[in-house]
Amino acid sequence: MRVLRVAHHGVVSAWRERERRLIAQGADVQLISAAAWNEGGRTVPLDVEGDRFVTGARTIGRHPSVFLFDPRPIWRAIGQRPDLIDLHEEPNALATAEVLLIRWLRRCRAPYVLYSAQNISKRYPIPFRWIERLSLRGAAAAYVCNNDAGRILISKGLRAPAVLVPLGVDTGVYAPREREEPSTEPVIGYVGRLERHKGVHVLMRAVASQPQWRLHITGDGSQRVELEALARDLGVSNRVRFLGHAHGHSLAQRFRDLDVLAVPSLPTPRWLEQFCRVAVESMASGVPVVASDSGAIPDIVGGAGVLVRPDDAVALAAGIAAALERWPELRGYGITRSRQFTWDSVANAQLQMYAEVLGDTATTHEPEALVVAYGPPDDLDECLRALDRRIPVTVVDNSSLSATREVAERHGARYVDAGRNRGFAGGVNLGLRTLVRAGLSDRDVLLLNPDARIGPDAVHQMRDVLRAGNRVAAVGATQTEPGGGGAVRVWWPFPTPWGAWIEALGLGTLQRRRGFAIGSVLLLNAEAIAHLGGLDERFFLYAEEVDWQYRARRHGWDILVADVDATHVGAGTGGDPSVREGHFYASGELYVRKHYGALGWQIYRGANVAGALVRSTLLPGERGAAARRRLRLFTAGPVALRSAAGNGR
Repeated sequence: MRVLRVAHHGVVSAWRERERRLIAQGADVQLISAAAWNEGGRTVPLDVEGDRFVTGARTIGRHPSVFLFDPRPIWRAIGQRPDLIDLHEEPNALATAEVLLIRWLRRCRAPYVLYSAQNISKRYPIPFRWIERLSLRGAAAAYVCNNDAGRILISKGLRAPAVLVPLGVDTGVYAPREREEPSTEPVIGYVGRLERHKGVHVLMRAVASQPQWRLHITGDGSQRVELEALARDLGVSNRVRFLGHAHGHSLAQRFRDLDVLAVPSLPTPRWLEQFCRVAVESMASGVPVVASDSGAIPDIVGGAGVLVRPDDAVALAAGIAAALERWPELRGYGITRSRQFTWDSVANAQLQMYAEVLGDTATTHEPEALVVAYGPPDDLDECLRALDRRIPVTVVDNSSLSATREVAERHGARYVDAGRNRGFAGGVNLGLRTLVRAGLSDRDVLLLNPDARIGPDAVHQMRDVLRAGNRVAAVGATQTEPGGGGAVRVWWPFPTPWGAWIEALGLGTLQRRRGFAIGSVLLLNAEAIAHLGGLDERFFLYAEEVDWQYRARRHGWDILVADVDATHVGAGTGGDPSVREGHFYASGELYVRKHYGALGWQIYRGANVAGALVRSTLLPGERGAAARRRLRLFTAGPVALRSAAGNGR
């Protein structure tokens, strides 16, 4: 595979790591970069540093959309007939038009792919509007670093897929130091340009409200003098340090000196954060992130940080305080999430896109089954036997039983001792981290309950459904109860406060929308996992896959169900029903609070109290008893009751 990449940002050595990893994975890559470019307010000349794959081209113009390359290096490179041209420039750029014109003059038939980070829909003046329209119509694919950019390209005429390929971070450079808690006098950090829209003045006011906090500011820009004056006015000059620029290992050390990184970006009509690389660098360094809920930041941080309202110093201070309180938990989440942005992951996604454009059938998307086991391994034995060693399996054992290890190894599965009962979400995330460490982060992951049965052919059918659609995050499976029993309900609506009242009024049949697929047999897209992160471990049991699919829907992914032959015991998981119901409704409370806030929870809770009160009066036998248990739970609060009783960890 011979690929010509054109990217003016190749002047920065760290950003050529994409090409290095592509070459390491077997691609023949040639890069045309600017010979010099203004990065971070200073001109950076190209230093090849032994990268023989890169050629510098002089440029005319300084704006990313309004500049041209010296055409001679591009003319020569296209004349060598690459298999594919990768234009890492915006579709509306003059440089994009230049490369495509040379491609046409050279009568080169190689397909081309485009790049975009633009997450605000803009109507450009002529001729940039024409360039954008023509380049999008002819592109074989486009790759974007945030979801909004992909939707905008499609709305503007892109006929090919828009593939999410994040920017990369060197997790060998950005790595955590050993510690278990934040400092007694926490150091809050900011890394980036000192411009008004970056919101550093908001952060300074937040820090001023907490006398024990210190603020370290890395970067420079036009607002520095104004910010220094603000520090004096707020009386915090002795707690604020302006450290200037840093890069590479020096920057990594500055991250490690922090307790929390703040990203207080302010959205404007013409600008939103497009990726937020500093958030990934901070998470990789073991430093929790508190950031504005704006632009691409939620996509990058996921559930591994704290999001707050932009331009609100009080909310920002509260978010930082929350991050310090949850520091060990967020630190662990962040380190795990940052591994999804390694340069190897970026190169894997890039190569996958290239292969699909070129029709390379060698890429099969072989899925990996991930089973979280707890208790005696009888069900697990039958589950693995059904897969017939034709699907690779990772078993995470939440009960650390030697019998479970023996069953897993007998069926050729990878065995992971969880060390304790981490709950389903914690077990899944441990399994995902294991796959990352094994270099298997590009595999789609089949979440499989031990009491579910599915054969390898059915798994491959699910994979085909997953990969046939564009931006399908997950595929569930049609299921029946064992022994020829009835069908198991697979599709369910997402829980909502208003939906709870519909159920309470006995109108549940109106809620048959296809919201989420049950997680007993659920195939997750590797790219969606990289985008959304793993499961939220606050859900100890139940609702974790509901939350993940809800986040996927919100970010433009689809959920499907494949018509396959699979069985599942359904709700009959055994054990004390009051314990099971306690976990179920506590997870429901966490879910509603997370997505609808305290008011949404009270509406949801009121509906459940009302519905349970009526049913406990009218229904006989076990159904009435279940309604009375439900009434007690929702009257007291499921989370409070579970906490009082212990959650079974």
